[in-house]
Amino acid sequence: MHATPSFRLFSARALACALPLFLLLGSPSQAQTAASPSTPQPSPAPAVVKEPTEQTTQHIVVEDTATRIDEVRIGSETKSIDVQPKNGMPAYQVEPKSGERTWKVLGF
Repeated sequence: MHATPSFRLFSARALACALPLFLLLGSPSQAQTAASPSTPQPSPAPAVVKEPTEQTTQHIVVEDTATRIDEVRIGSETKSIDVQPKNGMPAYQVEPKSGERTWKVLGF
C-alpha cells in the first residue's frame, strides 16, 4: 500500500516539528540528576546591605506682612509646617499630610 502525497506531507511536517522537541528533551545537559557528594555546592551569595542615602534637609521660610511660615523638608517630603501670624494671634502648626492645624496652649 502506497501512502498518499498528503499523508507523506503530514508525516514530514510532524517529524520536522517533533524532532527538535525530542532532541531538546533528550539532551544530557538538560537532564536533572542527583548531586553527588563529591560535587561542591555553590555557596549562596552574601546579602548586599544598602546604606541609606543621605537625604538633604531644607528649612524654607516664607514671610510676608501678615505671617511667617517655617517649613522643614527631608528629601522631598514635608515634615513640619509652623505658622506665626504677625497680628498678635498665637502660632500654630499644620500637619503636612492632613492639613490639620494645632495650637500649643501652654508653651514651656
